[in-house]
Amino acid sequence: MKKVISIALLASIISMNTMPVFAVEENSKASTAAPKQFKSMVSKNKKTSDDYKFEYINMNWWNNFNDDILTSYIQKAVTNNYDLKMATLNVEEYYQNVKAQFANELPSATAGFGPGWFKMPGSTSTDINFGLPIIVQYEADIFLKNHNKTKAVKKLYEGSKQDERAAYISVASAVGSTYFNIINLDKMIDLQEQIVKIRQEIYDLMLASNKEGLTSTADTVRANKSLVQGQTDLIELKKHREQMLHQLSVLIGESPENANSLERKSLDDLNYKLAVPSQIPSEIITNRPDYLKAELMVEKAGIDVKVAKKEFLPSINILGGAVFNAGDLGSLFTTKNMLLGLAGGLMTPLFQGGSLIANLRLKKATYEKILQNYYKTNLTAIQEVNDALVAAKLDKDKMLQTEKQFNLEKADYKYSENKFDEGTISKLDLIQYQENLLTIEKLVAQQKIECMTDAISLYKATGSKPYDYVN
Repeated sequence: MKKVISIALLASIISMNTMPVFAVEENSKASTAAPKQFKSMVSKNKKTSDDYKFEYINMNWWNNFNDDILTSYIQKAVTNNYDLKMATLNVEEYYQNVKAQFANELPSATAGFGPGWFKMPGSTSTDINFGLPIIVQYEADIFLKNHNKTKAVKKLYEGSKQDERAAYISVASAVGSTYFNIINLDKMIDLQEQIVKIRQEIYDLMLASNKEGLTSTADTVRANKSLVQGQTDLIELKKHREQMLHQLSVLIGESPENANSLERKSLDDLNYKLAVPSQIPSEIITNRPDYLKAELMVEKAGIDVKVAKKEFLPSINILGGAVFNAGDLGSLFTTKNMLLGLAGGLMTPLFQGGSLIANLRLKKATYEKILQNYYKTNLTAIQEVNDALVAAKLDKDKMLQTEKQFNLEKADYKYSENKFDEGTISKLDLIQYQENLLTIEKLVAQQKIECMTDAISLYKATGSKPYDYVN
């Protein structure tokens, strides 16, 4: 009778899945920054090093700018930027997916415990039994189907690490570009303030000359319009600088309320002398995160095709069970109260309505699409590297020409000062030459920053290593 009860108990356990659920409350202190439901549930006990993140962004390259302030902002972004934290957590998600898929390659065991009360027909007495069923299941992976699925998920995990690396390079590039653009705006505002001051002086002179009948009213109005336009441009520059400061604050993980306290060097103090490479081999694209991920996705798609083919093969399942059944707990684990069983089965698909064939064709089509995307990524990467290299070279040449023009304008302005001292030109003419000189100086400053941002674009296009190749 006990064997009958044991078999019934074992069958009931196989036919349904029972899992105890326990509510566990963490003894953590409540944070005043956010409600409890918004607190992070990621374990903070495991100590990890951030060294690999700094390898992602190639800190040695950023040191070429000789700017400790910029370097500190890059370091803050690496440790505090929330987009980068999410990218790192995304890698953790994929890693756990690998572990979950790998579990399918291993046997699974389930255990339970159940007391039972029963009364047999024709009997006036009732009995109490205690049952402890243990079920072990395993799919014999002789065709390596589950193993291939694990390999496919590993490719996704490796691809997520390339996404993480791309995110770090992108944020570091954004920090550098934003920082230099703020420095450029500082210089533009300073020069624009001088231009506004000169235009105010020009307008005052024109107004005085108009009252004496020496200048027409139309010329005076044009001088006033020029002054108002200069003031408007100054306001626009200040607005843009405030927005860029807010952007930099978010990039380094700080509140935009602290934007005005962000330090930076002046444009004149920047000491950037990193030479532009004369050429970069096309093989450099193999270092780019998007290229490496595209390669991994092709490999994963190939594995998916293999898995789709193996879905046509039979599956072999092994089931083992043990039931301990006794009328009292003391004798529960004795051999006379134990029932063991071992079974195996082979299942093969006979008719699936064409779903297996459709799935195989789908995976093959997906493979071809991903392969074409790989080829496209290859070409796009080469284009971006070439575009960045051309921009870096030609913008540098353009800046050198503009600097020559600026030096000629300065020399010309010196002659104008001499002419003013000699009384051959008016003060109005002199300050108009001065405004022209300031306008050229703004152009020089802008192009100097363009050369620096071009270097950052080349850094990003080459996967953070633009100068590890032939110069």
